[in-house]
Amino acid sequence: MAGAPETAPAEPRDPDAGVPAHRGDFLAEQRAMARSGAVVDRSHRGVIAVPGDDRLSWLHLLLTQHVSELPAGSGTEALVLDLNGRVLHHMVVAHVEGTVWLDTEPGEVPELLDYLEKMKFWSKVEPRDASGELAVLSLVGPETVKVLETAGVAAPTGPYASAALPDGGLIRRMPWPGVDAADLLVPRGERDAWWQRLTAAGARGAGTMAFEALRVEAARPRLAVDTDDRTIPHEVGWIGSAVHLTKGCYRGQETVARVANLGRPPRRLVLLHLDAGDEELPRPGDPVLRDGRTVGRVGTVVLHHELGPVGLALVKRSVPVDAELVAGTGERAAPATIDPDSVPAEDAAPPPGRAAQMRGGLRG
Repeated sequence: MAGAPETAPAEPRDPDAGVPAHRGDFLAEQRAMARSGAVVDRSHRGVIAVPGDDRLSWLHLLLTQHVSELPAGSGTEALVLDLNGRVLHHMVVAHVEGTVWLDTEPGEVPELLDYLEKMKFWSKVEPRDASGELAVLSLVGPETVKVLETAGVAAPTGPYASAALPDGGLIRRMPWPGVDAADLLVPRGERDAWWQRLTAAGARGAGTMAFEALRVEAARPRLAVDTDDRTIPHEVGWIGSAVHLTKGCYRGQETVARVANLGRPPRRLVLLHLDAGDEELPRPGDPVLRDGRTVGRVGTVVLHHELGPVGLALVKRSVPVDAELVAGTGERAAPATIDPDSVPAEDAAPPPGRAAQMRGGLRG
């Protein structure tokens, strides 16, 4: 990227391979995200465009979120589930100038687009792979609006609020990973020019390691890293942000409603503090152990500029918050404790009138 600092590529095992992991000092980049502003190249994310007269009503039947009346200039998050309510795809949504834009995890577009194509039938929609058209740059930090204004970009107001950029592409405000953020989906051929524009406006250049650290701190899950093939939305906090509980008519809805109304999911996403020292950190998919027995799986693990080594993990709901755990095995084993502030508030007490039904939760 012309004029950008020297970069370090992400490790091959990293889902963010292909974009810079850091730009010289990932801890300083985290601090910039937390205290001022930083921009991250996330151009490896996939993008799907859904234009057409029936775009909202059609997507409403396929996605977990209520989008049939999604106003122009707004956005949300949404999932695609399988018949058993397990998460297959996660996307961030923007509705701008007659098109719904879905951006997804790297590598997800072929499978997701194939599903959408099969569900078109006679609907007036034309979903297409727009990954070659638009590249995602994420601006994170309390000075997000200031940077945008200095760069000559009008920032829409409110979570997921979206707007077209003057010379193509769009901007969408984001409520995570930091106190303020915005995704800019810019014309791919102009990615470098936009990078220069944002850094000249005061944003520090950063890599995905910093972005991931703040995402972990915010306990925001990432598909296929913090989830596995059994994950249902309730386990990882996607109810509300990506799943609308009062709408039906989508695949997997029966499971979503049953768990929401009659029970609790078998696992929960928590933040683990790791006593790793100079040892190798656990990796996604490693087990979480209690007294030698597997009680969960490790997700994203990062070195946070204030919290030290921390990670997300899916653990059984029966695991006490104060349990002594071990994350990882062998050379990657690290004593771990659950951050009590990361435990979902609804775990404190069952819904009124449901105590007898829910005692012990759902078994899995």
